[in-house]
Amino acid sequence: MRAALDWFAKNLTWINDEQVTLTEIPAPSFQEEKRAAAVKALLVGEDFPVHNDKIGNVIAEVRGSNDKECVLLAAHLDTVFPADTDVKVRREGDRLLAPGISDNGTGLAGLLAIARALHAAKIKPQRTILLAANVGEEGEGNLRGMRALIDAYRTKLRAVIVLDGSGTDHVTTKALASRRLEVVITGPGGHSWSDFGMVNPINALVRGALRFINTRVPASPRTTFNLGQVEGGTSVNSVPHEAKLKVDLRSENEEELVRLESALRECIAAGVKDEMDNTRDRSKGKLEWTVNAIGSRPGGDLPADSALLSALRAADDYLGNQSRIERSSTDANIPLSLGIDAIAIGAGGNGGGAHSLQEWYEPAGRELGLQRAILTLLGVAGLAAEKGH
Repeated sequence: MRAALDWFAKNLTWINDEQVTLTEIPAPSFQEEKRAAAVKALLVGEDFPVHNDKIGNVIAEVRGSNDKECVLLAAHLDTVFPADTDVKVRREGDRLLAPGISDNGTGLAGLLAIARALHAAKIKPQRTILLAANVGEEGEGNLRGMRALIDAYRTKLRAVIVLDGSGTDHVTTKALASRRLEVVITGPGGHSWSDFGMVNPINALVRGALRFINTRVPASPRTTFNLGQVEGGTSVNSVPHEAKLKVDLRSENEEELVRLESALRECIAAGVKDEMDNTRDRSKGKLEWTVNAIGSRPGGDLPADSALLSALRAADDYLGNQSRIERSSTDANIPLSLGIDAIAIGAGGNGGGAHSLQEWYEPAGRELGLQRAILTLLGVAGLAAEKGH
């Protein structure tokens, strides 16, 4: 065990360099293949059995003495950024800057570092350890990679640890429920001059959206909404035939999510009605609208007496680290919603600006996060008894 803990500080340059390399491979959700291939090549080099599942997850096995039970350590491959985003990593002193450098370049580098430390220290776990770089955590990926992992290993799975982002000051044990919805309003479309006054889907969308953003939400249970993407129109001098809006709803309470979704539908219906009622020329067609679910993340809580949380707390105590419990939306949502012990933790260092072009990461002290993760992992996986004992 000591050799595994010591490995990180001795190999920080390698860890940082691999994080930069992976971050500079674009990996938007549904387009993770190239980054997955790079991760797989590094895991193969550790002599673990490695394969891709049908959805694109990369999975390595550190086989334990008990092959009927397993523990999963996962880090997501994908980012929120389009494929043409400039992801070249810049260095400003000790800071690394690039979209996706922390979320989840840090988690992926941590996963690879732990794999290498386990191999170098010749760790033999009691329960088999699965090391997975999974697809589809962000946005409309809808946690599809983690869903596939849980489906494949659920009967054997005893705990899930998710490496997501940086830091050592928190542990996510509470899954934040969310829903992602797409509003689509369609109409006949036309010319901005000759068809002036006909129903306009963008006008209706604006009318409905203005109503919705004035919806009151409670401070407790904390509830939020975000209008994240707007699309529509073909040119500045055309009445559009379609307008789309993607909305993210989150709450600590399922009833508030239901209320908020109902409010969105009511506001869009009212916006469409306003546009229809105020059109100058009703002979040129009408509007149709739908609100469709494009993603749903279930909620769930880790029991306070779980063995996984005890292992995390023991790791914190050993390392002299303090961490707070948080509620968040991560890959851990899926196992938590099914009653499987799961947490999400940072992989060390410090980062900020997640999901923005100004995202940054400072690797100083990252070994603490990696030691914390591997101690927690082996705390629930156990160490196989040495032969002759």
